[in-house]
Amino acid sequence: MKGSRTVSTRTALAALLVITPAAACSGGGESKNSPHRIDVAPLIHTSAAGDKVDPAKAFSVTTDGTTKLGAVTVTGPDGKPVAGQLAADGQHWQTTDPLRAGAGYTVKVAAEDGRGGSGEIDSSFTTAAAQHVVNAELGPDSSGSGVYGVGQPLTVKLSEKVTDAAARQQIERGLTVTSQPAVTGAWYWIDDQNLHFRPQDYWPANTTVKLAYELPGERIADGVYGGEKQSLALRTGDRIEAVIDAGSDELTYKRNGEVVRTIPVTTGKPGFDTRNGVKVVLGQEASVRMSGETIGIPDGSSESYDLDVQWATRVTWSGEYVHAAPWSTWAQGRENVSHGCTGMSTDNAKWFFDNTRVGDLVQVVNSRGHEMEPFGNGFGDWNVDWDEYVKHSALGKPVTTATPAEGVNATPAPSAGASAPASGLRRPRRRGPRAGDVRRGPPGSVLLPGGPPLSARRRVRRCRGGA
Repeated sequence: MKGSRTVSTRTALAALLVITPAAACSGGGESKNSPHRIDVAPLIHTSAAGDKVDPAKAFSVTTDGTTKLGAVTVTGPDGKPVAGQLAADGQHWQTTDPLRAGAGYTVKVAAEDGRGGSGEIDSSFTTAAAQHVVNAELGPDSSGSGVYGVGQPLTVKLSEKVTDAAARQQIERGLTVTSQPAVTGAWYWIDDQNLHFRPQDYWPANTTVKLAYELPGERIADGVYGGEKQSLALRTGDRIEAVIDAGSDELTYKRNGEVVRTIPVTTGKPGFDTRNGVKVVLGQEASVRMSGETIGIPDGSSESYDLDVQWATRVTWSGEYVHAAPWSTWAQGRENVSHGCTGMSTDNAKWFFDNTRVGDLVQVVNSRGHEMEPFGNGFGDWNVDWDEYVKHSALGKPVTTATPAEGVNATPAPSAGASAPASGLRRPRRRGPRAGDVRRGPPGSVLLPGGPPLSARRRVRRCRGGA
């Protein structure tokens, strides 16, 4: 028996020695779950490829059911990833942000088979160009000196009417105002195509400002996309305020809050009373022809006039100016005898012309005239209560401008009148359609921004002033 147990033990040990090497050999091979590369291209399907992909449709990635998606990255033309969502089963991914029209996208998809196999694919596609785009013309024109008064609003004229509330909000989000220093401001939709932006208070003196429209190819409404990027940069000069008291017939000129000069003036007589309220300088002419016929005064009547006027600073499109009126010096500082303009001596008018620029503030008080129109006859934005102004923003709230305003020269603007040439400051001349225009003239006419058409040959201005 002892010998039998010895044989059995030896037999079992031999069997163990046979099995163990087999198990060791099997363990030395590759496990079915060890990481390895697989070709996932045949297993993954994308909803778009090539060009002319419909930007209105979401981009999606799906698997054949044998694999699950890992990271999916769709990158737009701006280098930023497009937001998307992965389904709970891990087999479907779809963009949640809209695609831009006419834009190129790159796609990177990772997938795994659950058995250690994984792989990636790269692809690209281009969306079709938009059939309907909304472009924007920005104002004011900054092609000249780019220096404006502190009352100058920013303007946007859209190429298409935008009536949908959500679309208007998208437009506002695509409009960026930066300034140094920062200000609190708001957009105001004047109509379906025109917007203004103004700060809660006047722009600070010597502020750098940049306005940008940045919605290239972005969806605004069904089938409508943002147009080309646009931007402008400008600076404000000193804070210039001219307060015209129609009761005392005196103009007080202030620079940065300090009174610099008082000027005797005459304003509109009864029936032609000058508008009350805050106006903004729209442009200037060293010499301009004025005719009473343009405001309905019959030629030959006791009120008619047709004459050349010097040193004219315009404040409304309907024809209100601050200008030289040597024929009424006897009344200046005493009596109101004009047809609505503010008249002064030639020397004072030239001084005022040389010491103001487009965007400066002209306020009329104590007149029997009606209030300045907020829009359509110049820039009467400052006559709108701030809370009311904000209500006309599509977003319904004020915005604080970003700072600094990149790309804008931060050098302080020269003071109005400082080292001015004999002919006056080199100031922007608004000639031809600009952002904010709301009227149209006949062929062959010169159209001032938002103003009436003027003959290209005979520049007879509408004026509510004169003899």
